[in-house]
Formats: sequence, C-alpha cells, structure tokens
Amino acid sequence: MIGQETLAAMVAALEGRAAFYDLLASLYYKPLTEEQIERIAQGGFAPYTELNTLFDEGLRDIQRSLSKRNTGTRQELAVDFTGAFAGTSSWEGRCAMPCESVFTSEEGLMYQESYHEVHRLFKEHRVSRSAGFDFPDDHLSFMCTFMAMLSQRTAAALREGAYREALEQMRTSRTFLESHILSWFDRFEELALRLLDTRFYRGVLKVSRGFFEFDLEISGDLTEELESA
Repeated sequence: MIGQETLAAMVAALEGRAAFYDLLASLYYKPLTEEQIERIAQGGFAPYTELNTLFDEGLRDIQRSLSKRNTGTRQELAVDFTGAFAGTSSWEGRCAMPCESVFTSEEGLMYQESYHEVHRLFKEHRVSRSAGFDFPDDHLSFMCTFMAMLSQRTAAALREGAYREALEQMRTSRTFLESHILSWFDRFEELALRLLDTRFYRGVLKVSRGFFEFDLEISGDLTEELESA
C-alpha cells in the first residue's frame, strides 16, 4: 500500500512530467508564436530546474538567447526551426526531420518500420490524431504528446487507487521512452546541431535530451514504487 504522502508526491511528479512533455511537443511541432516566445522568456521553464547538468546548460542557452529578443526574434527562430526540423535545409543530403523512421531506417525515410510500430501502439492505447495534423505518428511532437497522455492516465489511476492500471501505464511509458525516443534522439540531435543557427534551439535540444535521460531514471523509480505497492 502506498502512503498518502507518497501518493501525493507521485501524482504531482506525474502531472509535472505530463506538463513538460506537452511543452516539448509544442517546441517541435511548429515555429513558435510571439506569445509562446514571451511566455518562455518570462519563466515558462521556471518550474523545471536542476534536473541534471545537460538540462540546466540547455536552459541557460534558452534564457540567454531570449534575453536579447527583439522584433526580429520570432522570424529568426521560425527560419531556424523550418530549416532544421521541417526539412528545408540539409547536411550531406540529410534532413533533421524529428521522426523516428528517418533515423532508424536504412533508407533514412519517413513511414518506415518504426512508424508502423508507433502507429500500432497509438491504436492499442486508444490514441488518434486530430484531422489536419499531417506529420507521421513517429514525429517527436506526437510522441511527446503520447508520453504526456500516459503520464496523465497514470496519475488518474493513482487517484482512483487503481495501482495495477497505473503500473501498466508506467511500464508502457518507460518502454516507449527507451524504444522510441532515446533510441534515436542522439542521432537526430547530432544532425540538427549541424543545421541550427540559434542558441535557442541548440538549448532546446540539450533540454530535451537532459529531460529524457532524467525521465528514464524517474520513470524507473515510479515503476519500482508501484511494483512494490
């Protein structure tokens, strides 16, 4: 049995985890709006500090980049995003589209084996994309949204005392992180860094990898806690 204090701490951690995955999803989905840039500049990352050295280094890059923002910042970031993440720029013929298939298939193409694996998992967990969202299911933005949903479902199960359900969701989440995000993120980051010009998006990459590595540890701790409940 999990004590009330421990339970509350677990739910809070899961809710914070879901919120950060949602934030990451927005960063990789499309260029930021003026409102999003201002929100980040005014402390959008404030609840998330001192996770690990890499995360904090990336956070400093983001903060220092936006401390110098001006009327041209949104356009500058949009150009950088589009060049690196939307495939309009390339390095040695390779584009840094943040899709698992691009970095795990021999051909370096979208809609390959990993796409079908992720699509199957989304269907199995009753997740579907809204009409008009044209990226493949194994796009990093959608996968971060999926991680956020799993975290929310785990928190909801804990509130209801459904520990077995919470454990299943947590195991799914950790396996997905290992198999479908961390399995290729380093290769994506290495290529994207060759294409990016702004300190902001270089910081986003560091923050992302730092968070994924941190989350692998935290999700392991949460899984162990639930296994012993």
